[in-house]
Amino acid sequence: MSTLLLSPILIPLATALLTAMTMRQARLQQLISLIGIGAFFVSATLLLLGVLEKGSVVVTLGGWPAPFGIEFVGDLLGVGMVAITALMGACALLFQYSSETDSAEVSGALAPLVHGLLAGVSGAFLTGDIFNLYVWFELMLVTALGLLAYRGSLSQLEATFKYFVLNTMGTLLLLMGIAFLYSATGHLSFRALHLATEGGASVALFPVIAMIALAFLVKAASFPVFAWLPASYHTLPAPILVLFAGLLTKVGIYGLMRLLGEVFPLTPDVFFVFLKWVAAATMLVGVLGAAYHWHIKRILAFHSISQIGYMLLGISLDSHAGYVATLVYVLHHSVVKVNLFLVGAMVYRKCGSYDLRQCGGLYARSPGLALLFALSALSLVGVPPLSGFWAKVLVLNEAIGQEEYVLAVIALFVGLLTLYSMTKIWFEAFWKRHPDEAWAAPAVGGLAPAYVVTLALTLLTVGIGLMPEPFVHYAQMATAHFLGAK
Repeated sequence: MSTLLLSPILIPLATALLTAMTMRQARLQQLISLIGIGAFFVSATLLLLGVLEKGSVVVTLGGWPAPFGIEFVGDLLGVGMVAITALMGACALLFQYSSETDSAEVSGALAPLVHGLLAGVSGAFLTGDIFNLYVWFELMLVTALGLLAYRGSLSQLEATFKYFVLNTMGTLLLLMGIAFLYSATGHLSFRALHLATEGGASVALFPVIAMIALAFLVKAASFPVFAWLPASYHTLPAPILVLFAGLLTKVGIYGLMRLLGEVFPLTPDVFFVFLKWVAAATMLVGVLGAAYHWHIKRILAFHSISQIGYMLLGISLDSHAGYVATLVYVLHHSVVKVNLFLVGAMVYRKCGSYDLRQCGGLYARSPGLALLFALSALSLVGVPPLSGFWAKVLVLNEAIGQEEYVLAVIALFVGLLTLYSMTKIWFEAFWKRHPDEAWAAPAVGGLAPAYVVTLALTLLTVGIGLMPEPFVHYAQMATAHFLGAK
């Protein structure tokens, strides 16, 4: 189990190294990349099954005993997030090597950057101390910047700069918060920090906790520090965008869950009151931005912000049920939003544009694609019996149970505006006639990987909706120790 715990980090790092060494041999690099992502997926699955069977596993490196050594922890929360990471990585790379991708680039420095990003995300989910969380954040930042700037166009370089400025601010806030935290407690391990403040954190720690929480809010793209997301997402090719949308913001949500639910469960209530209104503003800003735009990627990018608001609402409720709802929402959103971005790329390949005003006629030409989009779009809205219905029910049920009626109404209103945006994409891309009378969808070979990926994600969305109990039960077990001191 100790070796298995480190494998989701070591395998992507090794794959990144091997693909970097074979950059001039495209076919060999592609083979190594696919083998690497397959091994990563298998190791993540085996780790998940092992932790379910035998319980959490802890590995301490560096020759020092806990809590002073470099600690990795495989608990149900962390390994569950790693399993999602492996799934998103596999979907991204399989789609990338199909002919339906909106970028023909499949070799060079792209593969090492992708696997390096996966290693950074896995390390963030498995680390057992807050300083190493910062280290993995740095790896994620460097590889993300490389992926943004990879093709070197002016729009991508502009997006890279905006991403760099805001995310560097978040990283510096995190580093300063860690420094103050270590100065006050003498610990960095999550478990040691929890024990050191078990009787209640001192008043001096409250600004430090707020500083670290703000850093995570930047990473999660919440209001008012979300500008990096809509400024950068639309410049990325769809398979790379999958990793950003499916994983990077979720690391910020994960950090908040660890910080407020496990490490400092006695955080003052004023933190959560503030977070509730941050969640409401995030939902509203995101959905209004989506309603304004006509570019498919921009619409879906703003909806990513909006959906982050629901996850923040679950955390802000500061209850076990709230954290359960958040974790279920993370799974639902990762699957659905990734699928929508991939289907959007397939629309682009057929219509030649991401601008909805230049699309149309796809329902008659590709009814299967229309169905794939409709199911994921309805799940994002929260229509039963899809995964989004249960994710939103869990959040709203806890909000109403705590008599947060205003927040519940805002969440329902955001759902209606989400329906408007998804309906706009459906009518413009699929139902209306194409504005060019001479248009004909191009015949493209090699569609199998793209349809396999999108169909698998759609079936997963439907499966979660029809059988939510195992996923809710897993979320309950993964967060059972949260708020234990309250």
